[in-house]
Amino acid sequence: MTTLHWMLLANGIDVLNVALWFAAGITTAFGRVRPALALLAAALVTTVAKAASVAALASAGWWFVQDKVLLGLPLLVASALVAALSAGRPLMAAWRAGTSEVPAGGVLALLTAAYTALAGLAVTYLVGYPLTWGAALITVALVGFAVLLTARVLDGDTAPTSGKTPRFSRRQVLTLAGGVVVAGGAALSLRAPQSAKGPAHHHLLSVADLRGELTPALGGTTRRHVLTAQKTTVRLPSGRRLRAWTYDGQLPGPAITANQGDLIEVTLRNADIDDGVTIHWHGYDVACGEDGVPGLTQDWVAPGQEFVYHFRADQVGTYWYHTHQASAVGVRMGLYGTLVVRPRTPPAESVDLTLPVHTLDGTLLIGGQDGRMQRTITPGTAVRLRLVNTDSEPHRFGLAGTPFRVVAVDGRDLDGPGEVSDVALRLPAGGRYDVTFAMPSTSVALVVDDDPRQGLLLRPEDDATAEPSYRTGAELDLLGYGTRTAAPFATDRHFTLVLDRGLAMVDGRPAYANGRGHPSIPDHLVAEGDLVRFTVVNRGLANHPWHLHGHPVLILSRDGRRSTGSPLWVDTFDVRPGEVWEVAFRATNPGLWMNHCHNLPHADQGMMLRLGYDAITSPFAHTGTGHR
Repeated sequence: MTTLHWMLLANGIDVLNVALWFAAGITTAFGRVRPALALLAAALVTTVAKAASVAALASAGWWFVQDKVLLGLPLLVASALVAALSAGRPLMAAWRAGTSEVPAGGVLALLTAAYTALAGLAVTYLVGYPLTWGAALITVALVGFAVLLTARVLDGDTAPTSGKTPRFSRRQVLTLAGGVVVAGGAALSLRAPQSAKGPAHHHLLSVADLRGELTPALGGTTRRHVLTAQKTTVRLPSGRRLRAWTYDGQLPGPAITANQGDLIEVTLRNADIDDGVTIHWHGYDVACGEDGVPGLTQDWVAPGQEFVYHFRADQVGTYWYHTHQASAVGVRMGLYGTLVVRPRTPPAESVDLTLPVHTLDGTLLIGGQDGRMQRTITPGTAVRLRLVNTDSEPHRFGLAGTPFRVVAVDGRDLDGPGEVSDVALRLPAGGRYDVTFAMPSTSVALVVDDDPRQGLLLRPEDDATAEPSYRTGAELDLLGYGTRTAAPFATDRHFTLVLDRGLAMVDGRPAYANGRGHPSIPDHLVAEGDLVRFTVVNRGLANHPWHLHGHPVLILSRDGRRSTGSPLWVDTFDVRPGEVWEVAFRATNPGLWMNHCHNLPHADQGMMLRLGYDAITSPFAHTGTGHR
């Protein structure tokens, strides 16, 4: 079983264990002796199973069983033993005697086990990693408060008939619980802060001064564009109309193309997008001042304002652009487009199609078309398909009717890509694959998300043959694809990112983020020239496509398995539940850069942080509406 399977099994056991302990306690309180005995036995069995699942997670190499091993499991095992003794024997005696009388202490012991089981589950999902003394004390406080309150209720139920005075007054209950909560809060406040400050410098450089080139390379030309962000209604080829936010009224925005060495100059104007807009050049390593991150590299462009981006097209490949202001909404609504830079000498492909995939209002669009696109191509023609995922979730692509090669990932060429067929390509959010093949004498179908009605159909001229049948294939693992070449990385710095979905405060509001939400997450600091390695671990149950601005990263390993194929340089990699990725990059692009989950709602909820170069500052840090 994989780590993900063990995680899912452990979570299922946890939920069942909580339900059984509560059911045992409630059934006992109502005097249902025989069902209570059965439920107690089942709760004890699931407690043993929980301990076994924690041991399996630890032996599988899962880093983050800390909260279970140090807090949740000890509390549960101790309370389960007390419950077995305090409630088990009275229940057996009552069953043998044929009565329904069980002491209140037995009910309290069963419910205490239920509270500890529930607390362990809550800590896993809400507290995050690492477990702190403060979190542990507050958890114990809440369990204690629940136990004392339950004891008072049970005492209150028996006092009128027994004449006894309740063991715990209301003031005692509140005072004791409040004292432990205060102790937990004090422990949290004494936690060592994670400082993001580096050494003091007298000569700081502003990101506002880190702008792109103003002239093309020798032999290049200047390509100027004016993009106007505006709300509009888009009519699709099917006749359906969709309300969208667009660049220039188009969905996607105008395709920006250039040859290597050209100068790209784009004037962004905002007509009526109230929350503001920017343009981020996804995967393109522009100077920091061109990166389009509001509140970090520029002010967001308000209605009636404009901003001019300029950079030299030195990187060949397939990229895309989108707003980075309120991007969880803006990109979904249509503020995106493609950027393709070709070599100065064009390659042999004579058909070159850029295919951004986007979902708007439940409609899947390939380019600007809903439904399936069709194209007629002469057999023998060299074809390149540039697949671009502009959504926040992964898409699955399949190519039926011909073998093919994946020649580039995220704009960077692969070494020795071999010919493959009957395999699926899983493209993470924000990612790009370039696929090439020679057009056969029969039809070829590009299928999206295993639905033959979605994608692209390529037909030879005067073709009357049946469409190719599509079979769902196994995913192509790019870590073992292509020819391996040496890519040594003796790193200078190492960072670890733990991705989970614990409660956090983001911009003064609660969010379901990674324990801490941006902007309270400390920066990662590097110096120019550093070789940096960072480990990204997904502790949760959702995919997290990770994206570092301004730098391609080299994939070193996934779950401890080293990359054995072509060196894989990417700007977005999909960290699935339970996975551990190691990547590295060269710190050769000075600035302040976002490093975030490209599931944009996750980023909006705080799953991001900054990568900062030594002695770089931003005049925009307290302007705009945030870095999203």
